[in-house]
Amino acid sequence: MKNLWSSRFKKEMNQMVEEFNASITFDKTLYRQDIRGSIAHATMLQKMGHLSPHELEAIVQGLSDIEKKITSGELIFTYKDEDIHMAIESQLIKDIGDTGRKLHTARSRNDQVILDVRLYLKEEMEEIFEILKGLLETLLHQAEATKEVLMPGFTHLQHAQPVTVGFHLMAYFQQFKRDLMRLQGCYERTDENPLGACALAGTTIPIDRHYTAELLGFKTVTENAMDTVSDRDFIVEFLSFSSLFMAHLSRMSEEFILWNAQEFSFIEIDD
Repeated sequence: MKNLWSSRFKKEMNQMVEEFNASITFDKTLYRQDIRGSIAHATMLQKMGHLSPHELEAIVQGLSDIEKKITSGELIFTYKDEDIHMAIESQLIKDIGDTGRKLHTARSRNDQVILDVRLYLKEEMEEIFEILKGLLETLLHQAEATKEVLMPGFTHLQHAQPVTVGFHLMAYFQQFKRDLMRLQGCYERTDENPLGACALAGTTIPIDRHYTAELLGFKTVTENAMDTVSDRDFIVEFLSFSSLFMAHLSRMSEEFILWNAQEFSFIEIDD
């Protein structure tokens, strides 16, 4: 099977290199985002007159059928598919013919992969945001309920100054509040539509980036095509947030474990 990009090459890629180069084993996780982005892109192409209504219908139906097959496990990918973007596009061309090739108009895998990751991370951050908000509300409620319950404050596990349980819980609250603020900032910088950046310098084909942003739920569009396709800052930001958030969760959990120990007996963790 030839790769979509291999038309100018006379020989096929060495199998060892092909297997090493393939990312399909892990980026197949992005199939829903990839298909969602492709449907929005095709919708924009039709709006701009690059696709007929019939062609758009065929592409959307073809992509919807592929999504169902992937979800059900009917469609299985191998390293030959290279990545999720190539895999879906190849399958679409196989299913609906040359009309499927038009989906790549004014698009590159460079802006496509950034789109998929931004969509994926936005969904994850929205879920984590709700969890974090719930944790903050719980801590606030428990701190209010225990604001006059005395306990020793510790330094290096030695008794220090007397505090209240509510005061101690509010220390956790402040940590997680900072986490929430970091997550909000990361989300804001992730919430930008990269489609239209193409390979690295945009496209001469008339497109409407703000329309695809609207279809995909992005607040705005990225401002520089070259930066767009090379930017991974938002991913590193999310990993940084995640590391700090987990460190704070670990810190609180470890203290609860100590408080539950017989030597402390401050709390009793339910079975």
